[in-house]
Amino acid sequence: MMKSFEDANTMGKEMMDHSLKSYAAMTKGVQAIASEATDYSKKSYEDGVAAFEKLAASKSIEKAMEIQTDYVKSAYESFVAEATKMGELYADLAKEAYKPFEGVIASATK
Repeated sequence: MMKSFEDANTMGKEMMDHSLKSYAAMTKGVQAIASEATDYSKKSYEDGVAAFEKLAASKSIEKAMEIQTDYVKSAYESFVAEATKMGELYADLAKEAYKPFEGVIASATK
């Protein structure tokens, strides 16, 4: 019986250690995601303001349409690139948060 208690105690400590490592990985990943989202928002806002200033200074409808078309194309391409990058960050977050438990799960499924 004492051996079972010691085994349970050891397993509990290992799970706590794995949980803390997973939590640290998640915290780091969430910080990276938040930082990336902040940077993208700031750049997107600045690009929008610059496009509006160009629109306000345009002298003809044709030039205004050209400026608007270029801005929309650029904003779309930037959004697609950012969405891809955010997807990769979320995938990395999941992998890193799961990594401490890989050994435990592998040994439990044997």
